[in-house]
Amino acid sequence: MIVIGLTGSIGMGKSTLGRFFAARGAALLDADALVHRLYRGAAVAPVGAAFPDAVREGFVDRVALSAEIARRPEALAEIEAIVHPLVRAEQAAWLGRARAAGRSFAVLDIPLLLETGGEQRVDVVVVASAPTDIQRERVLARPGMTVAKFEQILARQMPDAEKRRRAHFVVDTSGAMECADRQAADILRALAPVAAARSFRG
Repeated sequence: MIVIGLTGSIGMGKSTLGRFFAARGAALLDADALVHRLYRGAAVAPVGAAFPDAVREGFVDRVALSAEIARRPEALAEIEAIVHPLVRAEQAAWLGRARAAGRSFAVLDIPLLLETGGEQRVDVVVVASAPTDIQRERVLARPGMTVAKFEQILARQMPDAEKRRRAHFVVDTSGAMECADRQAADILRALAPVAAARSFRG
C-alpha cells in the first residue's frame, strides 16, 4: 500500500482533490474531520483539563479554542501537544485497517502536513495549488471569512511555493475541476506499479 500525504494551503482545492482520489478507489482520511470527531471524544478530557472554558456540553468548542489562541498565542502549541498525538494514533490505526483490507492507496488529507513534519510518515506528497488571486477569491467567498482571518490562517501555513518545491506531485486546481480529476488519475496510474509490487511482496 502506498500512503499519499495530500496537502495544500487554504482555498487550494485540497479537499475536492481528496474526493477525486477516493472516487478512484483510494482510501481517504480527512484530518480535519478526524479532529472534529476527537473533539467530541478522546480529546475532550485532556483539552478540558488544560482549557476548561473550551469544553461545553461535553465537547470541545472550536470557537472558544480559537478565542483562547487569539488572546494567548502560545496556547496553540499547548493544544497541538494534546491533539497531535491523538491524531497520529488514530491515523496509524486507520492505515492498519486500510492495509488489512488490501487497499492499494491510502490518502491522508492533512492541511499542515509539511508544517508538522508529517511528510516523514507518508510515501508520497501531493500538493494542491492555484494562483494566489484564485485562492483569495475562493477563501473570501466563504461564509464568515474576513481578510484578517484569512491572513491569520496564511501566517500559520507554509508558503505555497515552498509546498510545491517539497512535493512529489503538484496538482493545478486553478481550472475546471475535471482537469484536477485527470491529474489525480494520472498520479494513481504512475504509482500503480509500485503499489502492485508492494502488494505482491505482502
